Parts: sequence; C-alpha cells; structure tokens
Amino acid sequence: MAIRVLVVEDEEALSELLSYNLEKEGFTVTVAPDGEEALMLVEEDGPDIILLDWMLPNVSGLEIARQMRARVQTRDIPIIMLTARGAEEDRIRGLEIGADDYLTKPFSMSELLARMRAVLRRTRPTLAGDVATFGDIVLDRETRRLRRAGREVHLGPTEYRLLDVLMQRPGRVFSREQLLDRVWGNEVYVEIRTVDVHVGRLRKALNRRGDRDPIRTVRSAGYALDETYPG
Repeated sequence: MAIRVLVVEDEEALSELLSYNLEKEGFTVTVAPDGEEALMLVEEDGPDIILLDWMLPNVSGLEIARQMRARVQTRDIPIIMLTARGAEEDRIRGLEIGADDYLTKPFSMSELLARMRAVLRRTRPTLAGDVATFGDIVLDRETRRLRRAGREVHLGPTEYRLLDVLMQRPGRVFSREQLLDRVWGNEVYVEIRTVDVHVGRLRKALNRRGDRDPIRTVRSAGYALDETYPG
C-alpha cells in the first residue's frame, strides 16, 4: 500500500508541485490549504506522514503540531515542517513543539524525499521499506527481488525497470515514449518497438501457470497495470 502523505500548504503552486513529485515517487497525496481542513483530514484519514507549513490561514502549523501531539490518536504521526522561517530559534521552537524534522524554503525535492524517508525509517519502520505491491505482485527495490503469489520471479534488468515504472502509478497509461524515457533514459536512442519486445518478455515472466495478465495494452496509447484486465 502506498504511503499516505498529507501536504498542508496554502501556496497553491507549491502544493501542486509537491503533489506531482510525491505521486511520481509512488506516494498517495492529499492536500489541505488551511489549518482547519488539515485538522479535519488528520482526524478522518490518519495520514502516514505530514508535510506542514508554518504560516497557514485559520490555524497555524505550530498549533496543528501542538494539537496532534496532545492527542493519543495522532501523537505518533510524523511531521516535517516546511517554512520560510529559517532562524535557529524558529527551528528549535518547531522541533520542541513536536515536529520530527524542519526544512527551510526553498528546498529541493531530493532533500525533502531523503528527509521523509529518514523520518519514516525512524518513526514508521514498517512503512519505510522500499517495497511496492500490486495485487499479488511484490517488488522489493532494496533487494531487487520480485514475487508473484509467493513465488520468486526472475527478471532481466530492463524488465525490472519497466515493471518498477508501471508499479509506481497503477492504472495510469504510460505511452511508449514515456517508457523509453523512464526506462532507457533520454540520452540513449532506442527503437520505439523495443518497448513492445520487453513488455512481452515481462508478461512471459509474470504470467506462468495461467496467472491473470496484469498488463493492459491500450491501442495507440501504451501500457498500464490493471488488475481488472482479464488478460
């Protein structure tokens, strides 16, 4: 199951940028534009981690963190504060009130992702493992091992990368051009039909003993993972 991230940010451009990049990394993202909605979503949805702006309409990020740490149901949800307030006393105040980490704007996505994973390893170790699942398919990125219905499946490096890309966004149709870019990179020239060849090899490895084919071919569009597809 994807890690659920609540982004609490009133700057629309930044919240959209965060959502896009986090979803691309396989997270499930919900956005709250103000403090009141954030507290409601925390109560209703119980996210796995929160990215929390300090300066928010209605209820400040500090007050959200204080209320969460005061309640048994929410006190263990990890919080990373994202704020333009970079003074040492502000960082200390944010950490003392309950934030697990503190990142000053502007920041890079690579640094944010590294800090999120570090916080999750420390606070939610069962979620931090880099494992993707889809139906009965389990892909462990740390060990580069793949299992389907409990049996180990051996893939070549290209088929492994291809499946990894598809598993990042189940249901999404990736065009052949997008798969070429993500699997082979944009600096290498590869015939577009090469994608079809490697999808065929991936299907052959995955679908033994009459297994349902999880890869859907969308004519003139590309490929997607779709567990409802009859194969």
